Amino acid sequence: MNPQSNLNYKPEEVFEMYPRLEIPHTLAAGPGPGNTDPRVLDAFAAAGVADHMQPDVVRGMKEAKFMLREVFGTSNVYTYAVCGTGWSALDCAFTPILSGDRVVSFVNGTFSGIDDLNIRMKASSNEDLAANPLDPKPANVVTVNVPHGQSISGDIVEAALAEHKPMWAFMAHWETGSGRVNDLQGFNDACARHDVMGIIDCVSSLGIAEFNIDDYPAVTTWASCPQKGILGLPLTYAPISFNDKVIELIKTRGCPSYLHNPILDARHWCIDGGQDVETAAYHRTHSGYAVASFHEALRLLLQHGRAQKAADYAFYEQGLRQAVEAMGCEVTSNMTSLVVCNLPGGLAGKEKELVGNCRARGFAIWPTLSEPTQVRIGILNQLTTSAITDIVGRFADAMIEMDAEVDKDKILQDLSNYLANR
Repeated sequence: MNPQSNLNYKPEEVFEMYPRLEIPHTLAAGPGPGNTDPRVLDAFAAAGVADHMQPDVVRGMKEAKFMLREVFGTSNVYTYAVCGTGWSALDCAFTPILSGDRVVSFVNGTFSGIDDLNIRMKASSNEDLAANPLDPKPANVVTVNVPHGQSISGDIVEAALAEHKPMWAFMAHWETGSGRVNDLQGFNDACARHDVMGIIDCVSSLGIAEFNIDDYPAVTTWASCPQKGILGLPLTYAPISFNDKVIELIKTRGCPSYLHNPILDARHWCIDGGQDVETAAYHRTHSGYAVASFHEALRLLLQHGRAQKAADYAFYEQGLRQAVEAMGCEVTSNMTSLVVCNLPGGLAGKEKELVGNCRARGFAIWPTLSEPTQVRIGILNQLTTSAITDIVGRFADAMIEMDAEVDKDKILQDLSNYLANR
């Protein structure tokens, strides 16, 4: 029955028209989201019904901002989280960019490309938007495109900032679209030399790599997400951190947003006037369920330890990388949570077919979303011998099903020998 064909259906027909939704468990082995830890899910399910200003909810938000400062490695007071996915945090990060601001944006993959579009929208004039509403091209934004599969180097950043002399510069730390790590130190140093305010998308690196954002003072804004390194429920809170330079700029000239206003949003996290305060100010309706699960995700991360978690990712990624290469694939990524590879010659051009076969079996890997099409296999929250072995075994099965010459038994034995050295 098509519900659009008859809007006057009987109440008892609802169960026929809209069967109960049952989403199966899959092995999330892509670029994100990762499989959520049971402790985080339990915290979500166990939370009581409470309003957004209830004392325990506010306490959870206070403690979450303190834990986020540990995770970011910062003393920035304006460190908190934005409701939603990483795109929500990034939209908040770009809110201080006003129409006409000069920006240099560095792009080397799908997601930094979407960031670049957001920036161009923020920096456009009304005339720019009218000329091309969904893909404006303001002259005051310079997009530096680096080919897919290549990293953005400090030299590239230096040359662009020296030439264009912008107010802002943007780069993704880790570009998940191609699996490449970009030069954070080089970006910071170039911004410092040219007195540019840097913005970093650390969606794919926060909680995975070990770094302290206070070591990069020319980067004034950092935005991340809840579904990768933090490993909270995908729709909870996206971490963000602003240094004082951005906050003072907003105090001087404002920004055209209420919802994603960095100063107004912070007040609900008990941050006001550049300091922590006791009382939260209403800004939006927060969910006690989301606060509880996000709080537990942060506790788990800090309990694991930033350094240990970074080391674990590097170790297990190396095991996965070696196994994938033994199957004849060429790995082109250098992230520690994601392997991006080209299939061997006989399977070239069949990347989407292989990924589709895997996903049909509950093995959720991904193709790249930009050309050339590659295969992405991730290990978010899969930092155990059994998890990596399962991922390698399933990928080997998918390759064999498509007639690749893969010695699964030898690959698994070599993987076992490697993992035994942990």
